[in-house]
Amino acid sequence: MPTVDPRLLAAARESVNFGSLASIEPLLTIYGAGAESGVYTDPNGALIKCRQFGEVLAEQLIRRSATRFDGSKQIERIQALEGAGVLTSTAAAALHNIRTVGNKATHSHLFNVNSALKSVEQCWQLGNLLRLALSDDQQPRTFIAPQPPSPPRAVEAEDQAQLESINRKLAESQTELTEALTVLGAAKTAQIAENEARRAAEAELAATRDREQSVASRLAALEKQLAELQGNGALASTEPVKVSAATGSAFSKAFRRRPPLNEVQARREIDAQLAAAGWKVQDYTDVNTLAGVGVAVREFHLATGFADYILYVDGKIVGVIEAKREGTALIGVEQQTAKYSAGLRKEHQLAAWRRDEPLPFLYESTGAETRFTNRLDPKPRSREVFTFARPETVRTWMQQADERPDAPTFRARLQHLPALDPAGLRPNQIQAIEGIEKSLTENRPRGLVQMATGAGKTFTAVTSSYRLIKHARASRVLFLVDRNNLGEQAQSEFDNFVPTDDGRRFGDIYNVQRLAGHAVLGSTNVAISTIQRLFLMLQGKDLPDADVDDDVDGDLIEPESPVDAVYNPNVPPESFDLIIIDECHRSIYGRWRAVLDYFDAPIIGLTATPTKQTLGFFDQNLVSEYTYEESVIDGVNVPFDVYKIRTEITAQGATIDAKTVVPVRDRRTRAQRYLELDEDYAYSGSAIGRDVISEDQIRKVLTTFRDRLYTEIFPNRSAVPKTLIFAKTDAHADVIVEQVREVFNEGADFAAKITYKSKSEGRDPKRLLQDFRNSPSLRVAVTVDMIATGTDVRAIECVFFMRSVRSAVYFEQMKGRGSRIIGADDYAALTPDTPKGFKKDRFVIVDAVGVTDSPLVDATPMERDPSVSLEKLLQKAGTLTITPDEASSLAVRLAKLASQLEPSESAELAEVADGVGLREIAKQIAEASDTDAILEAEERGGKAEVAKQIHEGIAPLSGNPELRKAILDTRRKKDLIFDQVNADTLLGTERVAYGNGTHEPVRSFREYLAEHRDEITVLQILHGSAPGRPTYKELKALAEQVARVPAIGSIETLWRAYAELGELADPEHKVEVPDLVTILRFELAKDNGAATDLKIRPFASEVENRLASWLTEQERRGVDYTDQQQRWLGTIVDVVKTNVSVEITDLDRIPFSDLGGSARFAADFKITTRDAALQLLNELNTELIA
Repeated sequence: MPTVDPRLLAAARESVNFGSLASIEPLLTIYGAGAESGVYTDPNGALIKCRQFGEVLAEQLIRRSATRFDGSKQIERIQALEGAGVLTSTAAAALHNIRTVGNKATHSHLFNVNSALKSVEQCWQLGNLLRLALSDDQQPRTFIAPQPPSPPRAVEAEDQAQLESINRKLAESQTELTEALTVLGAAKTAQIAENEARRAAEAELAATRDREQSVASRLAALEKQLAELQGNGALASTEPVKVSAATGSAFSKAFRRRPPLNEVQARREIDAQLAAAGWKVQDYTDVNTLAGVGVAVREFHLATGFADYILYVDGKIVGVIEAKREGTALIGVEQQTAKYSAGLRKEHQLAAWRRDEPLPFLYESTGAETRFTNRLDPKPRSREVFTFARPETVRTWMQQADERPDAPTFRARLQHLPALDPAGLRPNQIQAIEGIEKSLTENRPRGLVQMATGAGKTFTAVTSSYRLIKHARASRVLFLVDRNNLGEQAQSEFDNFVPTDDGRRFGDIYNVQRLAGHAVLGSTNVAISTIQRLFLMLQGKDLPDADVDDDVDGDLIEPESPVDAVYNPNVPPESFDLIIIDECHRSIYGRWRAVLDYFDAPIIGLTATPTKQTLGFFDQNLVSEYTYEESVIDGVNVPFDVYKIRTEITAQGATIDAKTVVPVRDRRTRAQRYLELDEDYAYSGSAIGRDVISEDQIRKVLTTFRDRLYTEIFPNRSAVPKTLIFAKTDAHADVIVEQVREVFNEGADFAAKITYKSKSEGRDPKRLLQDFRNSPSLRVAVTVDMIATGTDVRAIECVFFMRSVRSAVYFEQMKGRGSRIIGADDYAALTPDTPKGFKKDRFVIVDAVGVTDSPLVDATPMERDPSVSLEKLLQKAGTLTITPDEASSLAVRLAKLASQLEPSESAELAEVADGVGLREIAKQIAEASDTDAILEAEERGGKAEVAKQIHEGIAPLSGNPELRKAILDTRRKKDLIFDQVNADTLLGTERVAYGNGTHEPVRSFREYLAEHRDEITVLQILHGSAPGRPTYKELKALAEQVARVPAIGSIETLWRAYAELGELADPEHKVEVPDLVTILRFELAKDNGAATDLKIRPFASEVENRLASWLTEQERRGVDYTDQQQRWLGTIVDVVKTNVSVEITDLDRIPFSDLGGSARFAADFKITTRDAALQLLNELNTELIA
């Protein structure tokens, strides 16, 4: 690392443009300031310093984004950053320009002031992005172009052009600085604010020029030191710090953000957004309120100041917009907007839509973020919206409010929904509909319905939509399906639904449209689409007819990066009152999320298999839950068995010898030719169906299936059950269909391929699917993805996997094709060997590829040395004496252990392993010990190279003895020892009352506490033997540790055990993690000989009691709290109930931000210092918890 002369850094820090980068990387400040000071006097040197600035900045980006890079050239750095998605196209272009122009300066002695000035500005732009990505300071800043040391004179035409360009840049710089310093407020006009900013900019520029001269002279005096630093060529002044993948990803995302807009730029953006939404934007002096349906008037004079915009619709004042500079927390601006809404002067009251009432439609916007409040809603609160509603939409809102003043909005009408008629609904559907309506009534933006496949999700959605359209007057509902072919099925369910309170079909009452063309029809009540088609519509593209199946190979192509939504006036954000997403996990949290965020509507998701990402998107708001197991118990679905078929080629692949002549088929044209192999062709089992078709593997699997079908898979049956086979590709499916017919000696009507490509091959896949659903002769269907989700063929009894599945969620969907129940008569009609009255009672998953073993991970390598214990293998890894075969065995053992771990156990091991998962470690070791990799290493450098490769593979273990111990401890917990040696002797018998059995979880818990007393921090804190307060994280960890005690299993079991023993004050309370505090207090009190009538109280009620006692004591001392302070205290108590404590940083997060955040907290409690705030919170935490 270079030694940076402190005088050099001190001089460079004075640079207005680059001084702020010193805390990030001093070299950036030195090179940036050096280039800046030499733009006019030494443009060649300035360009070279800019090139070095670019190299240092690229190194910073690589380090902070955790981008993998092994090269040494700047162009390679830039390419690596582009490939990792760190750079935007603009940032990449700037880095490339700085590099190429800098190279010209180095090698071609380029002397060009304009080029130097442009490069310096690009260096500032990149440095500013780095500053914004790493700093909490998000204030907009501008580049201040350096001024020539003396007025330049133009001698030739080229000089004149360069001089004019410099002068333009200087003037542009002053204008941008003026805009950045402009503060538009309610108490002054824009003209006054602009004049003030101009004077401030002139003063700042004068100070900047003085600093420029100082920096230039100081750097000139240190020219030797600067030259030495440049000659060193170092890219950083400090050693790199390890960055986690999550931290690197967050940095990359932050660096890609564009710089924040200043207030003037924000106003321009707001003007453009209003115009795009159909508003006529006017100045107050030129107002013409009848110029259009909607008019937005700037700088409207109110009794309370100047409103940034007042909104007119049909000549009536209806709303207000408060504009702020980007980066402003808009939730904190709501009170100011509310003040404006009630501040119309008397002369304007006559034009108000609702006289003597505050304006109802309120916006706050920075141009990048916009929030909207509809004061007509019950308990109105702001929400983020994509942009402003169109005037025509606001006119509709006004009409609806005039028609029904008691329920003027959709959210208000939700409060008046009639009770649900349960006729025709299953209990789980009733629960789901009521859960949806409760979530909407509470104004929750998102809600998730978990319902097992086959349990009636779509019927639930249709019923709910009908009630919302009829009773809450939802103007339009968007129903998103997973695939376009499922849209037809959804439309049929909507059209044919007959509500119990009408008798007519839904399609006869309301209009159902599958999206096509370029807009949503005005008469549409329910729009059905895929998210991909909806995105294309937002892009302004005409969609093909809804019946045109735009799925390709059953797998719609994903974009390379997350899509961005663009405003479309034909499909404005307020187009829908509700969005329902069927099988939501396939689209919401991936690259299409911006499409959903575009619309201003609550979202309800339907899924059978929620993932963590899905739950996170829906704010953990699971409105109802109905599992597959529950559906089987209820008779809604049938259970399944698993039958595995293994073949050698499936497991290990095979090798085709050189000189063998093999058929080769073109994937696109399907033309077949023959090829003689030049060398051995080896393939793995995972390549079957994708890169190679092994006909004998298919034949062997199908022959085994046929031979075992009536003896082991479906005993006592005589006809092939309806079987759905999943193939890897269309070509794979073709061969499987051919082999099925040959193996079973049947004709074309026995087995068929049903894929999206069937249509291009002359067979209608929809007709084929209908035949498979209704024909008793078509027994086997082979598909790729078309029948994987959402398609019902109820008679299927066999789901056959001849392809692997990388997604556990997708596997569940595929599995669900066989879970459907079917009436006895329909079943008998479609199943030739079924006795009359017999019902489908199960289905079988036939697994020919190992999908049931590990649906998410490829097969692990073969274990080569099973005789060595895990303890010995780990020991050898630690001493670096492990052999390649032993390393392979270790990889297998770790992979097996990873498959058995609970999530909490995985997390604990990953924490010890510096964030690396156990399966990742196993993969690393397996790759290092792979046979081919070992042979290649030996060819490169003999046994020494092999040893080096193995040592690199086991590095996560060899350098971490704590991890090795943790792995061994975890493995031992998974083992159950069987004693087959010692004989036992009966000591006696005793009849035990049923209730006594409930002692076991409590007894085991007490034994656990006694054994681990010195390790449980929370227990020590509550005992008083350790300082501090218990945290939620510590309690959560304790809950997970207790759950692993076999006799306990969960804190719910422990709570029930205490209830059975009569030791709970409230046995009906649902136990939560914080309740461990009161349980531990109870046990400590018992240890100290407390009264036998002591009871365990819920932590929440304990906190409430402690607050009441504290308030009583405060009142005794003469302290009286205002209503607002009481609201703060109540919110603090609510948070403590669930989070155990409140920290000062929590005050700027929800729910405290709804009360105004830390600034309002300080004002309401008359607190002037951070220490005073900490003192109050510490006092409350102590009183409520300790």
